Amino acid sequence: MAFAIGHISGCHLNPTVSVGLWMGGRFPKAELAPYIAVQIIGGIVGAGVLYLIASGQAGFDTTASGFASNDFGEHSPGGYFSR
Repeated sequence: MAFAIGHISGCHLNPTVSVGLWMGGRFPKAELAPYIAVQIIGGIVGAGVLYLIASGQAGFDTTASGFASNDFGEHSPGGYFSR
């Protein structure tokens, strides 16, 4: 994403990028807090949209299916990364 849209928006995809740009002197401190707030709100809205999409599937359960897991251990399809 940084390569694809970085030249357009500065690629503020998450608070870590914004803080890094500020620390590197490439972003004004006065704009840092609003950017971080909107990034967090965007993450919450995005998670809500994914939840709405997934909850329409028959048999959907947030705890048993490992909704929004990183596919590690028991949530991995077939237990691929289990130790």
